[in-house]
Amino acid sequence: MSARAVDEMTAPSRSKARIRRVRAVIASIAAACSTWLLIEGVGGVDLRAPAFSDSASTQDVGLPSVLFASLTASLAGWLALGLIQRYTTRPRRWWIVLSLSALVVSLGGPMSGTGVDGSDRALLAVLHLAVGAVLIPLLYRTIPAS
Repeated sequence: MSARAVDEMTAPSRSKARIRRVRAVIASIAAACSTWLLIEGVGGVDLRAPAFSDSASTQDVGLPSVLFASLTASLAGWLALGLIQRYTTRPRRWWIVLSLSALVVSLGGPMSGTGVDGSDRALLAVLHLAVGAVLIPLLYRTIPAS
């Protein structure tokens, strides 16, 4: 049996991979929302995002913002994974490199700007890490072994 035939047999079907990716997106959104609920609800913290200009003020980080940001990041990750699979020969390696790089870059948002203290920055970073910790490995698992 050829190596290609073995790869095709062990690789999840496209519809199965699509379902697993939808679940990964949902799980990452759930991770972000549950983390936000722990921060705001249990911790009693009024989470604020930094301002990025002298005239702007900090913004409240509410559940709709968390939902939108985690959905956007997750769908962008799914799109990037699709492009990686289409245009590279080692999609698993490239997914890890790109996704971890994107996570590090995303941490620049909470760490920059003005008007918030260190605890807000740390908690915003936790939100970013919660999404990355769920999304990156779950999408990785949908990539067929090469």
